[in-house]
Amino acid sequence: MAKKFYVVWAGRKTGVFTDWPTTHGYVDKFPGAKFKSFNSHAEADAAFRAGKPAFVRPRPKAADSSTASRSRVHTATTGLQIYCDGACEPNPGNAGSGIAVYREGKLEQLWYGLYNPNGTNNTAELNALHHALLIAQDAVGSGETAQILCDSTYSINCVSKWAAGWEKKGWRKADGEIKNLEIIQEAYALYLHLDSRVQLTHVSAHVGTEGNELADRMAMFAVQSGCEELRLYGEELDVAAILRMRAG
Repeated sequence: MAKKFYVVWAGRKTGVFTDWPTTHGYVDKFPGAKFKSFNSHAEADAAFRAGKPAFVRPRPKAADSSTASRSRVHTATTGLQIYCDGACEPNPGNAGSGIAVYREGKLEQLWYGLYNPNGTNNTAELNALHHALLIAQDAVGSGETAQILCDSTYSINCVSKWAAGWEKKGWRKADGEIKNLEIIQEAYALYLHLDSRVQLTHVSAHVGTEGNELADRMAMFAVQSGCEELRLYGEELDVAAILRMRAG
């Protein structure tokens, strides 16, 4: 796995760090901890100097309400709903992640990126969940409620069930190595930090749920574009047109 660099904007110690155990010690159970991983020291250093990035930005023009009849939308309508998904083609191979953000049931943002030419479907799903947790962290820090909706049972179980046991055993398991350990550790730390302020929910894939379908299209767009950073989708939020994009 490529080396990562960690920025801590708020923690017991702030700065740019080169390993996760050290970083985790500075942010674990620290109230209001703010941290993120980067793929290069230069990128991490620039991010630290710039300050904590705001993942939740001002609302762009909402999609036309007539699109609601074209696909099912999750019934949750309070606070922030964050759908996340990953794609990989082939598997293993070119991987990318996508996120769809709703506020009060209305589509507000789409995100795509985290491209990895040597990824897997699981790494793509975990990366999507990790960044959904980062968005949720900003939301709850502003007093909002947040729900993350993920179609990967594996990713949900890694973060909400299995990680606690793995941590107690020194991040080991009896039948071999823990795959995708670094991503799991980062996502788990965020999950613990957010505690009960974020609801993590499984949603079925490809059954017509609008948010899940849009996150899927963004994941495939990330694969096709080769975008390594998580970027805000800059085009008009035309739900019908986006749903016609290639599915994962």
